[in-house]
Amino acid sequence: MLRSVFIVVLSACSSVFADQKFSNEGTLKGWEETQTEHNGKLEEVTDVFFDKPPALRMTQTFDASYTGRYHSEVRALNGYKHGDALFYGFAFQLPPDWQFDPAQSYNIAQFIAPFDKCDSFMPSTMVWMEGTKLFTRLKTGSVCKQETKELPLDVAVTAGQWHKIIIGAQWASDNSGFFRFFFDGKQVLDESNVATTVSEDVTFQFRVGLYANGWHDDKGMKGSQGVRQVFFDKVAIATTQNEADPDLW
Repeated sequence: MLRSVFIVVLSACSSVFADQKFSNEGTLKGWEETQTEHNGKLEEVTDVFFDKPPALRMTQTFDASYTGRYHSEVRALNGYKHGDALFYGFAFQLPPDWQFDPAQSYNIAQFIAPFDKCDSFMPSTMVWMEGTKLFTRLKTGSVCKQETKELPLDVAVTAGQWHKIIIGAQWASDNSGFFRFFFDGKQVLDESNVATTVSEDVTFQFRVGLYANGWHDDKGMKGSQGVRQVFFDKVAIATTQNEADPDLW
């Protein structure tokens, strides 16, 4: 009888003290690496935040004479490796005057790793906006023979409002993986019994921030808003969905 009670109590405690592997409450401190390219900026702000200040503001400015990329990102270096089952959560907000243009992409999160063959840095899963629409993807195969599955999400991003994203994934290069996506508390994607990453067993970083990839890839800016900003707060990597949820930690 005592042994049964002990098992029940131990089980309850393990669910309460689930492992949050990384967390950041909107500060520049605590990230393992940061990256700004060209005129990009990373700043702490106290006037816009998810539940309490500060939050992070990522800025990029278009330059017609510049041909490089436009990253303003922060990085957790141990994002995932083969066999990991993890949840990734963060909150983001676009400024009220954000100009939505469906012809151009703005990336807000990605998993990426360095390679010594075929690609120097290769992103696998990414999260990006085209207009008000949100997209993600899975990349499988190998770094030298990449297969990409784009996954449009049935959600709409609203300027001037905090949105909450949680990604749950079993990272596998065979069909034992899963990939789940939650937007503002609602599950909008469930890919089960699928490959979720490439065959090379390397450690992928998890990055959030503004990567104005469309400016580089399209070789120019669409629309007329040459300064873009995105706010980020409550970023976490955890072994449970609740501990990755910005509302619950």
